[in-house]
Amino acid sequence: MFRKFFTLIGTVGIVVGGVALIMMMGALRPDIKPSQPDIVPPTVFYQIAQPQSVTLDVSAQGEVRPRTDISLTAQVAGRVIKTSDEFVNGGAFEKDDLLIKIEDADYRASTAAAKARVAQALEGLRREEAEAALARRDYEDLGRGEVASELTLRLPQLAQARANYEASQAEHRAAQLNLERTEIRAPFQGRVRERIAGVGQYVSPGAQLGRIFSTDVAEIRLPLTDNDLAKLGLSLAFVETEENPGPPVRLSAMIAGQQHEWQARIARTDGAIDPATRQISAIAVVDDPYGEGADNGTPLIMGLFVNASIEGQPYENAFVLPRSALYGRDVIYVIASDDTLQQRTVGVVSSDRDTITIASGIEPGDRIVTSPLRGAGDGDKVSPTDPSVIKPVANDDDESAPSEYSATPVANAGENL
Repeated sequence: MFRKFFTLIGTVGIVVGGVALIMMMGALRPDIKPSQPDIVPPTVFYQIAQPQSVTLDVSAQGEVRPRTDISLTAQVAGRVIKTSDEFVNGGAFEKDDLLIKIEDADYRASTAAAKARVAQALEGLRREEAEAALARRDYEDLGRGEVASELTLRLPQLAQARANYEASQAEHRAAQLNLERTEIRAPFQGRVRERIAGVGQYVSPGAQLGRIFSTDVAEIRLPLTDNDLAKLGLSLAFVETEENPGPPVRLSAMIAGQQHEWQARIARTDGAIDPATRQISAIAVVDDPYGEGADNGTPLIMGLFVNASIEGQPYENAFVLPRSALYGRDVIYVIASDDTLQQRTVGVVSSDRDTITIASGIEPGDRIVTSPLRGAGDGDKVSPTDPSVIKPVANDDDESAPSEYSATPVANAGENL
């Protein structure tokens, strides 16, 4: 009984002593007055804007195609009796070369018959002209004052004879034309893509005889984006002229393990935007790709897939900056002389993964922010730091350790927002 009593008295004493000790320590605590913390401007990296001359080339790819690619078709019926030695797959020919000869005996006979009908019609016309002149003279000898009728003067018979003569001439020209069509000649200088008809084969009008293409000009269709058009300075309806030639193009391809290059130029752009890709194509042309346009004897053959480098328009006072300097589509920040931020809208003419090229909106010597702002905005105070003067902090354990201060480029400009 006494043990429980003394235990309770001891516990109460400990609690009371602890409370008293806490109150005494609180009374001895110094009086701390609250103070406003100093706001330190955020540190940002910058780069001095320095103008330079920049030529923005555009890269594209395309397939070499002939300007003219047609199918040879027969205009008359008959048996093929001859084909040219050049009328084979891959054969080369000149303009007006004879490629196919169709049997022409029937057409020669038709031409001769039509020529005979022309002679007969001419004889009939001359006879009617004489008869009409005689009828007019006889009527005038009668001395009648009345106007003679057309039948009296044989005018209808004369008109019919003249019409027969003209019709016979038309038949003769048609027969001659069919005779000429038995010879199928090359309409241009080119090569044979495919031979279909051969000697001994009977063909009818409209039958396909082969496919040929011209070799005077090769064309390469190069798809371009709107940004590419801006680099090249091309309009949507561009057509080259003597006063406004198209930009030069360098074509390249690997053939038989060797790199070859050909010189071309942009001649025009497509008349419409591709609805699938929302791009427009520029047409590059190479004159005489199998002759003077060849690369040391290597022709720019049709169907070859080539890489194209199009020379863009030069910018004399452009600014090349890191991609991390761009915020959104066309916004950068400049550090003013009082170390405050100024938002600028700039003209971006080119951008890639690492850099951007600006043609307007900034001045030489401007300090351009190249690091994330982390909450700072237009008019805010910052602490500018030139990353080129920061000395790396060496690591005793690893001499190859990276610098303590490093500006990490922003891969996507949207991360800066």
